[in-house]
Amino acid sequence: MSLYLKQIEQLVALQKVDNEILAIRKDLEQAPKEVEALMGRFNALETQRNHLLDKIEHLREQERRIVTEIEDDSLRVKKSKSKLMLVGNTKEYHAMMREMDNLEKVNRLREEEKITLIEELQRQNEAIAQLEETYTEVKKDLEAKQATLQARLEEAEKELAKLDKKRAAAGSVVPAPVLARYEFIRERLDHPVIVPVVDGICSGCHIAIPPQSFIDLQKGTQILSCTNCQRLIYWCEHFCDDTSAE
Repeated sequence: MSLYLKQIEQLVALQKVDNEILAIRKDLEQAPKEVEALMGRFNALETQRNHLLDKIEHLREQERRIVTEIEDDSLRVKKSKSKLMLVGNTKEYHAMMREMDNLEKVNRLREEEKITLIEELQRQNEAIAQLEETYTEVKKDLEAKQATLQARLEEAEKELAKLDKKRAAAGSVVPAPVLARYEFIRERLDHPVIVPVVDGICSGCHIAIPPQSFIDLQKGTQILSCTNCQRLIYWCEHFCDDTSAE
């Protein structure tokens, strides 16, 4: 294998390590965000749940109040009816009848209010039942992710340390000027840094390279860059039987 091809192979091997490092760094960045997003969703559900629970409790308090008022006034009507036969004159009799009529009228209105409250309670209980299922599921998921987050981050850091050593070893076999060029591009461009040219097209930016550059690339005598995206390029046919440079 020529020196040129050996250097390309070494750069591609280095890039494979960089790919692994990039994936782990993304995971290190993403993992806390996933927990944070889930926490936000859980907090929103908890706020909604507490609002529904407060509303249900308020409705129950109203129902208890109305039931008590109905019972109290029903008892007053019952007592009034018992005293009705003891009334001494017509005026007092009609006064008691009016009072009982008013109490019964108020109680009828209260019964209607009670029915409305019961119907609303039923709707809110159905709503909380539906919400509870999602709330419990998200809470369980959040607790699991919180419990494993630290372990996940620690494991990623360990793997990253191993890859950093592997990268140093891979970079040590690349000539210093070539490595410096690779690092220069890596700091300024999105991954990847070195890409194959297939059918005259740079696979990094998907733009055709100039004909003369393609001819020089096919010669395989020097490491070239894409004139459009500046990535390092190599001719795919030079490694058609070598998967290490894919």
